[in-house]
Amino acid sequence: MLKQCEKLALGDKSPKELKKKLEQYQERLAELQREARKLEIPVIVAVEGWGASGKGQLINHFILPLDPRGFTVYTIKDESEEESRYPFLHRFITKTPEKGRIAIFDRSWYRRVLNDHIDKKVKTGRFYHDLDEINAFEKLLTDDDNLLIKLFIHISQDEQKRRLKALMNTKETSWRVSKDDLKHNKQYDKYLEVSEKMIEQTDKENAPWHIINGNDIAYATLRIFEILIFQLEKKISMKQAEEKSPRPILDRNISTNYLDSVDLSLKLEKKEYQEKLTFYQDKLEHLHNRLYLKKKPVIIVFEGWDAGGKGGAIKRLTTALDPRGYQVFSTPAPTKEELAHHYLWRFWKNFPKTGHIAIFDRSWYGRVMVEAVEGFCTQKEYDRAFFEINDMEKHLVGSGITVMKFFLHISKEEQLKRFEDRRENPHKAWKLTDEDFRNREKWDDYVCTIEKMIEKTHTKIAPWHIIAGDDKRYARIEVLRIITETLEEVLSKKGK
Repeated sequence: MLKQCEKLALGDKSPKELKKKLEQYQERLAELQREARKLEIPVIVAVEGWGASGKGQLINHFILPLDPRGFTVYTIKDESEEESRYPFLHRFITKTPEKGRIAIFDRSWYRRVLNDHIDKKVKTGRFYHDLDEINAFEKLLTDDDNLLIKLFIHISQDEQKRRLKALMNTKETSWRVSKDDLKHNKQYDKYLEVSEKMIEQTDKENAPWHIINGNDIAYATLRIFEILIFQLEKKISMKQAEEKSPRPILDRNISTNYLDSVDLSLKLEKKEYQEKLTFYQDKLEHLHNRLYLKKKPVIIVFEGWDAGGKGGAIKRLTTALDPRGYQVFSTPAPTKEELAHHYLWRFWKNFPKTGHIAIFDRSWYGRVMVEAVEGFCTQKEYDRAFFEINDMEKHLVGSGITVMKFFLHISKEEQLKRFEDRRENPHKAWKLTDEDFRNREKWDDYVCTIEKMIEKTHTKIAPWHIIAGDDKRYARIEVLRIITETLEEVLSKKGK
């Protein structure tokens, strides 16, 4: 594809004609930015290409007519030490734009499969694995109505060498040429081969590549304007014709019985509970220290019925942990800022770096439970959420994070009893709301969504643990036991 890069097509147009055409493009692009903002279309422009191909200069050209309050430019360098402690997509997902805004990446997530692989900064053999994760990431974005425009600025080896030399000969610009730039020019054929593979594997209908001949900056500028204008007009037209999506229709023909198979009669006497509590908390204290030293990140998800015992289980867990090495995230209704992003965005912000534990009191699974039952998501959003969640957890585990998921199950009768206890206890009454009782009326709807959730997202790499919760003591010990055994297994494995 790069070897057959489009030819220059400026023809015999005079500088005056080219200037007039550019002015027309600038006007139109500014109009389209305003339209996209009104329609709340998030736009992402990823600019890739050779060193010294003019990426920065071209970005400056096409942002000139835009309202600067509506876009952000991110210049992507090598991962910092802090960034390297997170999954590699973390620093990009957290920068995705709000609805109606534009995010422009001067280099992007493709740095991973270009520079990082060529320079052997990542494990050998991960090239196609990383490309698969990038494809899943881009599908997640475009499925969520992001317009993703990918530009690759292509120049010849001789042109790159000439530009690097020109930059080095001027004091004001010599700092822009790195040793890697010079090395990559000598490795041009290798870089070309990897770029070709990358484009071939990630040139998708939802996120196609646009190859720009960068040997002539004037041509490249006009070509980029044409692409941006065409893609924005197409997206805006589709958005205007879009029909309102229906709310999810719950499938009541349940083929699984995960919840019914749980023995809710399981109990622990107080003495045995205290002994086991001390035993597991002592173990966890030591395991947490080892996790930190070995830089093993962990995510623990707690889902369950209202009054199911999530808070009590989390409290017994965190009592054993060093407060500097964990954080508990409670998941309330999303804020205005969070609603302006993909629903997974607010969770990515809170994923742990190496050596730390992130504990979620409710999580991304709200999309396929409460949002589905209450009609806060559409049928399309609900249907694809299972794939998005599985892909995300696959990426997390693939990056070295251990993911544990718990669903605390109680009977409808036990829930009512706990509600009544809360109402009569002045120290616990604050936990009880009218919404809790309204949710009880939809118990059967929640059973349907929970069964489907477990069926669709119970995977080998991130399995669900359904905990019998009618007896709080039994539930707390069972959670601690599973966490302890899982961490022991993780720490016994060799390598990263």
